[in-house]
Amino acid sequence: MGAIELKTVEKWFGSVQVIKGVDLQIEDGEFVVFVGPSGCGKSTLLRMIGGLEDISRGTLEIDGRNVTAEPPSKRGLAMVFQSYALYPHMTVRDNVGFSLKTSGAPKAEIDAKVNEAARVLKLDPYMDRRPKDLSGGQRQRVAIGRCIVRDPTAFLFDEPLSNLDASLRVEMRYEIAKLHQTLKSTMIYVTHDQVEAMTLADRIVVLEYGTIAQVGTPRELYERPANLFVAQFIGSPKMNILPCTTSGGTYRLEGGRGGAFSGAGAAEHLGIRPEHIDLGSAGEGQCDGTVDVVEYLGADSFLVVDCGGLGQVTVRTTGDTDQRPGDRIGLVFTPERLAFFGADGRRV
Repeated sequence: MGAIELKTVEKWFGSVQVIKGVDLQIEDGEFVVFVGPSGCGKSTLLRMIGGLEDISRGTLEIDGRNVTAEPPSKRGLAMVFQSYALYPHMTVRDNVGFSLKTSGAPKAEIDAKVNEAARVLKLDPYMDRRPKDLSGGQRQRVAIGRCIVRDPTAFLFDEPLSNLDASLRVEMRYEIAKLHQTLKSTMIYVTHDQVEAMTLADRIVVLEYGTIAQVGTPRELYERPANLFVAQFIGSPKMNILPCTTSGGTYRLEGGRGGAFSGAGAAEHLGIRPEHIDLGSAGEGQCDGTVDVVEYLGADSFLVVDCGGLGQVTVRTTGDTDQRPGDRIGLVFTPERLAFFGADGRRV
């Protein structure tokens, strides 16, 4: 079992409050990702769950048991850090089995668990090497293997891929996803990279200045952001946000045109994803603009379009687009894909 529940959890460093009354329930076997910008409190919240930071107020329960005041060793959790923290003088085999050895486990049990971890993580060819002889991705797998042998209630990952280059990050994302499918263990993962969050998570917790901005599946957050912060944090490139006014069931862009509005309240901002904008001739669609930049990415191209008083708008189109900087175009918004936000930033 690995159900974890936070009840009105707060964290204060002196007079500064960094976690502001977080309520969150994580189900057994769920992969939950904490994501947000630097300083939002995601690593602090993870360390509070792991017992490495005290909880100032509120309670933490694991499988219904209050562990708020218990030390890390009593919580049954395993943590994988940004730094690998391997013993340089030990082989991979000894690093993976070290915690079992210090706890006095029988040699046969240690060997069985170490060999199983090696099989799951594809470490068999490296078991007699030392950390200095491994790549960054291999070292991170050893650090994960050291956690697997402990058979923890849940795994806590604190930005484990941030020290790896781009290609290794993609490879290790796949390895961690496969590991979750194999072990079916509860995993809580911290990252500032929303692509990691979108590709790994069952649910994402978006944090903003110590509070939860929204919790949901990757699709829910992408398609139905609850506020402007989530709308612009989730998605790459981010959602375009444009000033607008609404009246009598219609909206109008400042300096542009408009269309039907189906929101429940007055809106001051319109949101549209880059892939939900089609290209037309000047005078067509919701607004006109001049192509500033064309970013070619193979199958796709991104156009950065200067729309005057509306600001810059990013459009995702096909890689074989014939648009060039300086072209004057019209932008046609997909009506059912529009999002509207009020003066307080909340979706309407």
